[in-house]
Amino acid sequence: MKVLLGTKQNMTQIFNDEGIVTPVTVISAGPMTAVQVKTKDKDGYESVQFGFGDRNEKNIKKAQKGSMKDLGLFKWLREFKAVDGNLEVGSKLDVSTFTEGDVVAVSGISKGKGFQGVVKRHGFAGGRRTHGQKHSEREPGSIGAGGMQRVFKGLRMAGRMGSDRITVKNLKVIRIDAEKNKIYISGAIPGRKGTLLEIRG
Repeated sequence: MKVLLGTKQNMTQIFNDEGIVTPVTVISAGPMTAVQVKTKDKDGYESVQFGFGDRNEKNIKKAQKGSMKDLGLFKWLREFKAVDGNLEVGSKLDVSTFTEGDVVAVSGISKGKGFQGVVKRHGFAGGRRTHGQKHSEREPGSIGAGGMQRVFKGLRMAGRMGSDRITVKNLKVIRIDAEKNKIYISGAIPGRKGTLLEIRG
């Protein structure tokens, strides 16, 4: 499995040789460093832990500094299983891990929208705009509990919206800029500018 960490930048569009436009998200990706390699004998499973992003020394705990050793001070640490290649501590991965045309899945935390009603959160239609409506155009209506005298778990109601881990699959790598460590991926990707993203291929 190919993996890479990056931060979301902005959206733009790219024209191909035939003049067809593709909307893309620009991701500032890598390089990321292998901080720890876990083995089945020692840890019970196999995985590689990567560090990504620069961080001020005063904001890192002593235990984290010890695990990073002299590899650098990283803002994020993420662990992946079944990573391609025989990686050792100190190995680096950058945008050259992927090639143009690769199909990838991208995961990130979506934008938080706070406490929202049922119309925005679940797409409810609301009440009719006529026949006695006054303050109930966007109300949820009956919750249909019947004789149970309780609200069932999972019922679609108003509540906190966003800030969820979202994975978008089957996205295509359109362009790679190795000099600027940027990767251009088709379509929209969850999160705000600066959101940490995991790219898996």
